[in-house]
Amino acid sequence: MEEKMSQNGTMLQLFEWYLPADGSHYRRIQAEAAELGKAGITAVWLPPAYKGAAGTADVGYAVYDLYDLGEFDQKGGIPTKYGTRQEYLEAIKSLQAQGIQVYADIVLNHHIGADGTEDVKVWEVNDKNRNEVTSQEETIRAWTLFQYPGRAGKYSDFIWNHNHFDGIDWDEQSRRNRIFQFAGKHWEGEVDAENGNYDYLMGADVDFDNPEVLKELYRWGKWYLDTTGVDGLRLDAVKHINADFYQHWLPMLREYTGKELFAAGEYWSPEVARLEQYLDRVDGNMSLFDVPLHFHLYQASIQGEQYDLRGLFPGTLAGENPCRAVTFVDNHDTQPGQALQSFVQAWFKPMAYALILLREAGYPCVFYGDYYGIPHDGIAAAEGLTLLLKARSEFAYGRQHDYIDDPRVIGWTREGDREHEGSGIAVLLSNGAGGSKRMYVGAGFKGKVFRDFLGKCEDKVMIQEDGTGVFFTADRSVSVWYASGEE
Repeated sequence: MEEKMSQNGTMLQLFEWYLPADGSHYRRIQAEAAELGKAGITAVWLPPAYKGAAGTADVGYAVYDLYDLGEFDQKGGIPTKYGTRQEYLEAIKSLQAQGIQVYADIVLNHHIGADGTEDVKVWEVNDKNRNEVTSQEETIRAWTLFQYPGRAGKYSDFIWNHNHFDGIDWDEQSRRNRIFQFAGKHWEGEVDAENGNYDYLMGADVDFDNPEVLKELYRWGKWYLDTTGVDGLRLDAVKHINADFYQHWLPMLREYTGKELFAAGEYWSPEVARLEQYLDRVDGNMSLFDVPLHFHLYQASIQGEQYDLRGLFPGTLAGENPCRAVTFVDNHDTQPGQALQSFVQAWFKPMAYALILLREAGYPCVFYGDYYGIPHDGIAAAEGLTLLLKARSEFAYGRQHDYIDDPRVIGWTREGDREHEGSGIAVLLSNGAGGSKRMYVGAGFKGKVFRDFLGKCEDKVMIQEDGTGVFFTADRSVSVWYASGEE
């Protein structure tokens, strides 16, 4: 289904790490689909749908069986943490019926939870430099045999064994936790250079140089899209996968389905140069989440008025390559308690969301934990987020003018356009003492009265003959000014 062309695209990551493991998430999504559409959400990113090693308790990233979407009695039960296959498909259809695109979370880097072990010849490698072999060849007992007895060959009779992987981090025989590279294999190229070569991440590491693996993943991709009808893909851990794979896999799927198939890759690095390099390698076949911008927002929330707001966008994808940037404030990995914890502080959340929702650059992704809250940690929904989504949907259109010229108080305006009646906006935010700026919103607004959509400032702003007005914001706050209809 094509995205509504008249509305700003806004993605919602529709899960967080600590959702109840009660198998009811897909049913909740189906019940809320209409409200999400009304809120201005045009696309959702659903959690990994296939059976994980921990069964109904698995968030989805410890992939066991790519074909089990909550259909087979495996890993302790039939449903996944989120529900059954049928409920997953019904949730997708309910969202699409509201004009909301659905993006599936695709995790191909590794498999975990094997059904059996195999004796495999390996070398131990240096964890800090995976190119350095630190042992003689030895034989370990590795969990590499995936037979899927509960599925019994339905959809695919492919059996994964040690030939389909190039490394693992556990020897069952000696009970050792090390990184073992399989003898005769090599780490893949065109991956992140951290730790010498960051092909290996966790579990049984999939060998993307193996022709049998490639054939199976090409077949599975077609099956998955035929089965689910999703509109796009969120690609997990792309820095650990040979870029050549996605450069060919994604165009194949687009040709097969005839769909645009939007794809957003997770390349976790604060260095924008690494993201740019990967985008070049995949030849424009995907966008990337703007991790550098996330860290800028996080630091701004930590440092308060000591942070120079003029530095928010330099060195980010939104600043350097906005057409390929998926901007976000937080996600399931950055929330409290997770390995990449870097949760933007609550006081700065309204400013952070204004920065990704109300500007031209990037495709913004709202986090479930900010939209609904995170009960596990007593975290409430982000203040003002629903209003900011409404402001994006109704007002944030037209030519942008930046006033990012002060370390403490910055702003920008959008002139609006003819397609969106009443559109046009002026945004001002401060990380310290409040302030004001004269900003240009467009000659078409002369004589019009602007009000703060968030209700932080009660004053009115009259637009002058030259299309400018003096806009205000309070201490450590953001104000979003719109044309109220008054003259």
